[in-house]
Amino acid sequence: MLLPKMWRRTFTTVGDGPSSRALKDKRWDALVIGGGHNGLAAAAYLARGGLSVAVLERRHVIGGAAVTEELVPGFKFSRCSYLQSLLRPPVIKELELGRHGLKLLKTNPASFTPCLDGRYLMLGPDKELTHAEISKFSKRDADAYLRYEKQLENFCKFVDPLFDSAPPETSQEKSSFSDRIRDKSRRSVFWAHCLRRALDLGQNEMVNFMELLLSPASKVLNKWFETDVLKATLATNAVIGSKGSVHTPGSGYVLLHHVMGETDGAQGIWSFVEGGMGAVSSAIGNAAREAGAQIITNAEVSQLMLDEYGRAKGVLLADGSEVHSSIVLSNATPYRTFVELVPEDVLPDDFLRSVKNADYTSGTTKINVAIDRLPSFQSCKLGYPHAGPQHRGSIFISCESMEEIGSACQDAVNGVPSRRPFMEMTIPSVLDKTIAPPGKHVVNLFIQYTPYKPSDGSWMDPIYRTGVFL
Repeated sequence: MLLPKMWRRTFTTVGDGPSSRALKDKRWDALVIGGGHNGLAAAAYLARGGLSVAVLERRHVIGGAAVTEELVPGFKFSRCSYLQSLLRPPVIKELELGRHGLKLLKTNPASFTPCLDGRYLMLGPDKELTHAEISKFSKRDADAYLRYEKQLENFCKFVDPLFDSAPPETSQEKSSFSDRIRDKSRRSVFWAHCLRRALDLGQNEMVNFMELLLSPASKVLNKWFETDVLKATLATNAVIGSKGSVHTPGSGYVLLHHVMGETDGAQGIWSFVEGGMGAVSSAIGNAAREAGAQIITNAEVSQLMLDEYGRAKGVLLADGSEVHSSIVLSNATPYRTFVELVPEDVLPDDFLRSVKNADYTSGTTKINVAIDRLPSFQSCKLGYPHAGPQHRGSIFISCESMEEIGSACQDAVNGVPSRRPFMEMTIPSVLDKTIAPPGKHVVNLFIQYTPYKPSDGSWMDPIYRTGVFL
């Protein structure tokens, strides 16, 4: 949705930070390029370790993809990310994000899928409700769903510790003998833990786990269920935010990944964040500041500065200021970091070739909408005076079969916007009363699939863009 610049107001809290002169006059222990939530978390941990840290954010607002902005007067939107579940629990606990303002609002039911034939499907943490909902379509599937969830829970327990473990990387050849010994020891411990968890899982389940990792989501779900709308609703977890189809090998892992998160200890539960997703970045930023980190906005980095040995010695800002540190972390993309910020003729050609060939294209369109009343669904007349359970979680539209999702993907592969895209609609203002005026609501539409470079026009053409989304 294109809006006049006068409507673009920030909501995420930012710190004043030191001036460019104060930055220039101090030698920092570490610099972080970019104030996205990952960069802020890195700064918080470094500062808690006693280092002097400065975060340099190009925009006037911190948050990156986790940002809240007032795009329409009175309506505060999560511009990019829109739901929370995969923020690691140790980060929430160790940085005390609850104390710093993070408040999670659980979605329940988790999903609502209306059907053209007048029926609908709701799924969520209430096992009795979920069993009854699936039973409307298939008693066999309702019973199988309990076993399916249990298997995914076991797989999550197997994988989850890996996310909080240091990866078993091999030390560089120039490292000392003692460093190499420590490295081998760490890797041995890592793989020993993996082997122990594999033995706990058992041979049969380990085979099933590997099949899930490598298979298309369609194969996994067809093995478990017979109901089209149930399979399609579950399949959204395998493709949401990607260009892949439900028939793409490996999409089974994406399916698992999206049920791996939690909210306040509840496994697989997604949540809205009070104040929008910018509140996540704000809470992490508050934790970083409390630990002593400085967060500076409107501070665009134009180049990484290196010494004569090729080691980092700081960064050059767009205004010409130099900020000095022997440690520089980048929260920017690999392309922005290694191709645009690192001086030429420093990095190996094969490494740069890999970075340049990384695919950043997306098949997703995000549309933020302000509405004056809640949408109603012909298939769901529950009689609630205001918001009902159909409004509280993810609403999946044009999502009645995996074939429907697959066809939408194929259109984008052919270079044209999907003729019948599937959409995930969320209405966070149903649970979060801080982001919209009373009686009005904020709607997020996550739409797939749209080709990054359409063959029948250009996204830079407003006439083409308007025609597609009308």
